Formats: sequence, structure tokens, C-alpha cells
Amino acid sequence: MAEELLQNQIDIEEVERLIVDRKFTTLKELLLEVNPADMALIFDDVDKKHRLLLFRVLPKELAAETFAYLESDMQRALIEAFSDVELREVVNELFLDDTVDIIEEMPANVVNKILRNVDSETRKTINDLLHYPKDSAGSIMTTEYVALKKNMTVEQAFAHIRKYAVDKETIYTCYVTDNRKLMGIVTVKELLLASYEDIIGDIMETNVIAVDTHEDQEIVANMFDKYDLMALPVVDTENRVVGIITVDDAMEVIIEEHGEDMEAMAAILPSDKPYMQTSTFETWKKRIPWLLLLMLSATFTGKIIQSFESALAGCVALTAFIPMLMGTGGNAGSQASVTIIRGLSLDEIDYKDTFKVIWKELRISLFCGLTLAVVGLAKIILLDNVSFTVAIVVVLTMLVTVIMAKLLGCVLPIVAKRVGLDPAVVVSPLITTAVDAISLFVYFQIAAVLLEL
Repeated sequence: MAEELLQNQIDIEEVERLIVDRKFTTLKELLLEVNPADMALIFDDVDKKHRLLLFRVLPKELAAETFAYLESDMQRALIEAFSDVELREVVNELFLDDTVDIIEEMPANVVNKILRNVDSETRKTINDLLHYPKDSAGSIMTTEYVALKKNMTVEQAFAHIRKYAVDKETIYTCYVTDNRKLMGIVTVKELLLASYEDIIGDIMETNVIAVDTHEDQEIVANMFDKYDLMALPVVDTENRVVGIITVDDAMEVIIEEHGEDMEAMAAILPSDKPYMQTSTFETWKKRIPWLLLLMLSATFTGKIIQSFESALAGCVALTAFIPMLMGTGGNAGSQASVTIIRGLSLDEIDYKDTFKVIWKELRISLFCGLTLAVVGLAKIILLDNVSFTVAIVVVLTMLVTVIMAKLLGCVLPIVAKRVGLDPAVVVSPLITTAVDAISLFVYFQIAAVLLEL
């Protein structure tokens, strides 16, 4: 954080000193050129008691843009301290989708204060956006976009943009509508390169990619990458434009979904709060369910070991290789599952590709298993004081375990998604349990045959 601020040559101690000395004009001049995202970092480091003063020093537009980057707890504290006039100025400068995002994080009393300080039309729009399902396209869209008519000339279009686009979130892509029905799109680049006399209907693109209001936000975010979009129109069931989603909103979704997947794969229930703002009790609640499940699922491996106690007693050397076999199997399964989960999330893999995936992973697992078996055999012979037969038992088990683990790792995510479950959530604990049990069962079965235990 300090390095980022250093790049903007802003000294937090100097900011604090100017606030204490009440040299607000000097402070304002110092902060005028700071990017809003970097300004939010300054708010993080400034003493809490100075944050409201610092906010009031900033120019109105910079203050509103900075406010959108602040953590929800800091936003709440500022809203509660704002006068109605200050709050109204901030909300009026914010884009509607940012306002909705803020409202969703606030308690009821703060939400009421915000809604009291917006006009009736804005309040209605905010309420409409809040009623869309969580994680849907409608919940992340903004209603502020530029709409043109197909019978406009390019000159009329520019006049319309100059008059109405001041408060729009993006003007690079303009949407051609007829009674709000989506007819096409035209970019500002196309307008600039066209003649003033050209008709919008003649230069617009009619093959428009759009999404329904209830489309999942993760699918929407992936569409930005797939089609290289800057903005995406959101339509209702009658193809009427109700809003747009911009690339910055898509990036936020990708970051959020990536974080949730990483937590889920680590057997942690996803959290919507930063680590330092999550209490110890909340963190415990997020982590303990999967830990309990994994602990109870270990009963299977324990039962397998108990059922082969006589085999272990007959050849104690077998015990030393159990951790290596279970660990190798778990790692092999994780490699396959992570690759497949990523492919599913990016729409590179579909259910119809199941047999192709299995065939590919089978070949990969054979190469990996044989390589590990050869290296493992050399390691056991050279470093471990066991018989050649025990070494063969270990490497054969390793080969079978790697093959089974990779096959499970590729099939389970596809099956999970097919039945409507999140692969990142369910696959990791299932693979851990299944691979551990399979590796032990195979190990003792091979030992029973080759060592005649």
C-alpha cells in the first residue's frame, strides 16, 4: 500500500499535518490530481477522526468517485456522519449501479437515509434494481446508457450525446432503440469515421450480443472475455433494453467469483467480507463445516486400515509408505479437478465432452503414473531398507492410485455441474475422501496378493 501511495507522491503524515493545521486549501491542491482508487488508500491510512474532514476537502466529483472505492464499513461511517445535503451531493454524483452496490452492504437505517436523499425517479430505479436476484445480470447493471434512434443522422447523434451523455457511465457504445426495443449498436469510433449526413440505421450493427436480466453474473462476466466487449446490453423478455453492464463491473464479478472458488476449493465457505473485517467467530463458522465433514469422512480410511491390521502386522514396512501414496493420489486428483473446473468455468468444456476428457486424462494419468512408479521404485531400492517385493507393491499401488485419482478428478466436476452443484465447492472434499480410501484399499489388496499376507 505504501508503495502505491509513493507512486503518487502523497505523504500520509503531510496529509495528517495539513488537516491538524487546518490548511485545507493547501491540502485540496495536493490531492486534486490523485486517482480516486489511490485516494481510497489514503482514507485507509488516515486517522479515523480525520476522514470526514478529508472527504469534505475533496472536490465534489473526486469525493463521489473516491466514495465508491471505499470499504463498506468506512462508507457506512461517513454516511452516518454526512448531513443530508452532503449525502445528496455524493449520491447524485454516483452511478446508479455503484449506489445499489453500496445500499446492498448497508443496514436498514443507513439505507433509509440514502433513499430519503434521492429524488423519486432515482428511488424507483434503485428499488427496481434491488429486486433482481442476487448474482444476476440485473443486479449488477446500470440504467445509465446512451440510446439513439435509427432515423437520426450522425450529426443529430452527436448533438444528442453532448446533451444527454454527461451523466452516463459509458458513451463509447451507444444503443439504437425503438420504444426501448434493442435494434442495434453503434460505437463512437464508427460515428467519428462516418459523415454527418449518414443515417444511424445504415451504420449500426444489428447482430447484437445481449443478456437477459436473470442471466448468472459469472456467465455474463465470461462473455466479456469471449467477445472482447466494453459493455453489454441487458434486455427483458421482450428484448427491451433495461440497462447495460460495463467491463469494470464484469472485472469485479470475475475477482469475486475467483475468490469464492479459491475459498471453496480450500474447504472454506465463501465470505463476502475482507479477512481483516471478518470476526474470529465468523471465520470459525466458515471453516468448521468442511473440517468436520472431512474429519468424519476419514472414518472410511480408518476402517480400511483396521480391516487390514493383520497385513500391517505381518509387514510393518508397509505403514511407512501410506502417507506418500495418499498424498500423491490427492495431488494427482487435485491437478485434474482444478484443470477441469477452470475449463468448465470458461466454457471450454461441456457435458458432451465427458468421454473425450476421460480418454485424455486416462492417457495423462498413465504417463504420470508410470513416471512416478519408475522414480519411486528407484528411490525405494536405493534409500529405503525394504524388500524388492514391497517396493513393487508400493509402485503398483502408486500407478493405480494416480490413474483412479485423475479419472475421479476429471469426472466429478463435470457430474457436479451437470446436477446443478458448484464443482469448486463439492469436488475437493470428495476427491480427498475417495482417493484416500481407494489408495489404501488398492495398497492392501496388492500387498495381500504379492506378499501373501
